[in-house]
Amino acid sequence: MKTIDELLTEGVAGRRVFVRADLNVPLDGTTITDDGRIRAVLPTVAKLAEAGARVVVASHLGRPKGAPDPAFSLAPAAARLGELLGADVAFATDTVGDSARATVAGLTDGQVAVVENLRFNAGETSKDDAERGAFADRLAELADVYVGDGFGAVHRKHASVYDLPARLPHYAGYLIATEVGVLKKLTTDVKRPYAVVLGGAKVSDKLGVIDHLLEKADRILIGGGMVFTFLAAQGHEVGASLLQEDQIPVVKEYIERAKERGVEFVLPVDVLVAGEFPDMKTKAPAHPATVAADAIPAGQMGLDIGPESRKLYASKLADTATVFWNGPMGVFEHPDYAEGTRAVAQALIDSPAFTVVGGGDSAAAVRILGFDENAFGHISTGGGASLEYLEGKTLPGLAALEG
Repeated sequence: MKTIDELLTEGVAGRRVFVRADLNVPLDGTTITDDGRIRAVLPTVAKLAEAGARVVVASHLGRPKGAPDPAFSLAPAAARLGELLGADVAFATDTVGDSARATVAGLTDGQVAVVENLRFNAGETSKDDAERGAFADRLAELADVYVGDGFGAVHRKHASVYDLPARLPHYAGYLIATEVGVLKKLTTDVKRPYAVVLGGAKVSDKLGVIDHLLEKADRILIGGGMVFTFLAAQGHEVGASLLQEDQIPVVKEYIERAKERGVEFVLPVDVLVAGEFPDMKTKAPAHPATVAADAIPAGQMGLDIGPESRKLYASKLADTATVFWNGPMGVFEHPDYAEGTRAVAQALIDSPAFTVVGGGDSAAAVRILGFDENAFGHISTGGGASLEYLEGKTLPGLAALEG
């Protein structure tokens, strides 16, 4: 995989460089609530601009249905990128149409433009190779060189991620190079003890990574809504908690495999419960009760790990050399259910280990709960991409850059 440093050595002044970024930021109307992904691509964009490239930045945002939708416009992200660069960023109101062609043609050396949401075009996400390829052909007309730096999308076989690199000289940006280097430390060059903390709502979303990590990890700590399927697999009642009954057999199998391989599964010993899901708009006090994890009352739902579990999890992370964390421990967006996630984040900071926060809700939690991002070894920009890499899957976007 050739990197941006090799491209810069070759020279980029006056060349149109297409940067496939990940500007898929959360929006409240037109207000960006977390600009972490924009900051992540900043080193690549800034370096290319400084070297005199005419930089064309493209990304998706949200899940529009293959047609323009103002709710998913990249205009706010383009404006924020300009603020972070300290320079004007041009914005094309389409992706491959008249506005995009005119905007790119108007760039001078060192200038940056953002084109509109790639997913406003059905060809971007099409499963038909010809339709995707036709869209990639039109994108290729806007550039001389391709730089892949949207790590959060490399697990997608999309036109701008998979097909476009085959049509242009292609290089990996700084973000992708960093992400791949970090993930190798979690798969092929692991320092032990190696602990994995997995949370989030559904155990089905994490089965693949658990299956793969049973061969690599020394400890797997489970939290979030997915923990109740594990508790049910051990024969415990879980009340009204989130439960995927159809996954209980495979969870039982994983627990047995873990015992056979000497991998420690760590489950909470207590949980915070309430009779209903908290009001996420008003964040009104929820008044949860703390109960033993094996004694959740009927009609009560578990919404966070409890205080004894927080201590237990911190102790299991204290002597590690490598930690990967993906998924919150509870409904961290509500203050009454944020302490489990906060405790895990603090335990990672306190640990001497190389710590990786695996994108998605975990990365959002770090920022929302006010932690210093620099206190962690690495915060990934791609939760899904990180998990698929750890599952041992081939990621289309990385394969395209290596081709």
